[in-house]
Amino acid sequence: MKVLIAEYSMFHDPVLASEGRAMFISLSASFSRCGHEVVTPGQGDFCEEIKRLAPGCDAGLVIAPDHLLSRFTLAMETCTHNLGCGSMNVAICANKQRTATILASHGIAVPEEQEQGFRIVKPVTGCGAQGVRLTRGPAGFGEFGQRYIEGENYSVSVVGSRIVGEACLYFTGEPPVVLALNRQQLEIDSEGIFHYRGGETPAHHLKEQEIRETAINAVRILGCQGYAGVDVVVADRVYVVDVNPRITTSIVGITAGMNEEIAEILIRASKGLPVGELHYSCHTSFDTSGNIISQYSNDTMGSGGFK
Repeated sequence: MKVLIAEYSMFHDPVLASEGRAMFISLSASFSRCGHEVVTPGQGDFCEEIKRLAPGCDAGLVIAPDHLLSRFTLAMETCTHNLGCGSMNVAICANKQRTATILASHGIAVPEEQEQGFRIVKPVTGCGAQGVRLTRGPAGFGEFGQRYIEGENYSVSVVGSRIVGEACLYFTGEPPVVLALNRQQLEIDSEGIFHYRGGETPAHHLKEQEIRETAINAVRILGCQGYAGVDVVVADRVYVVDVNPRITTSIVGITAGMNEEIAEILIRASKGLPVGELHYSCHTSFDTSGNIISQYSNDTMGSGGFK
């Protein structure tokens, strides 16, 4: 099978290029190991490259900043079988303010909006921790404030089965599957600005079941399919702070430690087929450039995660 993996930032966003390259390498290596031919866009106009290459491929997957992802995904899904989230649902998730409102209306805990005082201010549409800060100052144009919740930062990597798009061919009702809980390494500098430094996976927590159920409910409510990353803060409750309807940097650690191939998982889920059981031979610590910092076999692990 020929698969188009279209990663935007390597050629078009220097700030995110190292993370994008790390995700691309992890994914393309898995597809290659499974015997698939990987095709990737060149340095030209990204959307036009997708339109040029996708018709000759059996399937495709887009990785791009959230505010651009819907447009590029639409181009992909009109030309070939999309392995990722549908363009309409991507557009909803790209608006962090709208996403929080939708989740709250369905009983999912999210940080309440807060216009003044000490709070988190973030872009309405943004990628990762970019532009996210702790401040008492005013929110800028295209930003909004939320209550700052002090707790533990995790992300949940979820793969949703086919729920929208090509429904007559592939919808089966298979539930979303959690690939892993990932402990996030977040740093807040002296100016209150957040920086994502990587993470550890698979991680564990005393509230692991609640974390998993919250993430699954979030992607169901938002209609996400394919790989999605749900960022949460674990405090008195599990609060959803962001939903990324795309491959996230945690894929670097997941593919390094998981026995199964992420390529086959994504293909099966895109056709509504059950993913099956997942197994990890080791727990992995990684940075945003795709470097594996350390690995621990299951024999050296305690139930709480890294020793």
